[in-house]
Amino acid sequence: MLYYNNNACAAELWRLNHIRLAVAALVLVLSSPAIAHPHSFIDMQTEIQSQGATLSGFKMSWTMDEITSADLLYDAGDAPEDAEIWKKLAAEVMANVLGQHYFSELYQNGKPLKFENRPSEYRLYREGNKVRLVFVLPLAHPAALNDGSVTLSTFDPTYYVDMAYPDKNSITLPDSLKGQCETRLMTPNPNASLKSYALSLDKEDSPGEDEDLGQQFAQKVTLECR
Repeated sequence: MLYYNNNACAAELWRLNHIRLAVAALVLVLSSPAIAHPHSFIDMQTEIQSQGATLSGFKMSWTMDEITSADLLYDAGDAPEDAEIWKKLAAEVMANVLGQHYFSELYQNGKPLKFENRPSEYRLYREGNKVRLVFVLPLAHPAALNDGSVTLSTFDPTYYVDMAYPDKNSITLPDSLKGQCETRLMTPNPNASLKSYALSLDKEDSPGEDEDLGQQFAQKVTLECR
């Protein structure tokens, strides 16, 4: 009959598990290209909203990459999207977005426009291996569409998260504005020095407080109406 020392077995299992974790971590570091900023990616879509002759807000759709989505999908498990867990996760994600002023800046003729403190609606969805956050971002005070061009920028100031529109078709107008308004999407082309600096930042680094790195990589959506 064989006898096993339980303490010895537990110690050996602990050692093997830590070896496996160390190897996995090493493989991840060596194989991952994301050792520099950004580390997370969000594809955006925006639907401009209006009330009569005024701009009232934006319906935002943010699709997170697989790695960013993984923890949320793990927490949600197999629960349907109308389950309480999805509502709880949506509230947590939205709270983070609100804490960063929607990650957005809005200007008309160079003057800032304010958003409401709360979205009028929001929801979190599963899309395969990704998660999509959809919410309506209302203006605190509707802006007259014929009062000059409006510019919207959405970005993470630290550039830890890359937030971008795949193309100009990701910005849409309601039917009521299609005859009188047009949108443009401007994607910046930072110089080689700035790109090199962003690449030099590892996951634990962040740019200085006075250096708004994300803004320098941020796209701009311009709305002009006749």
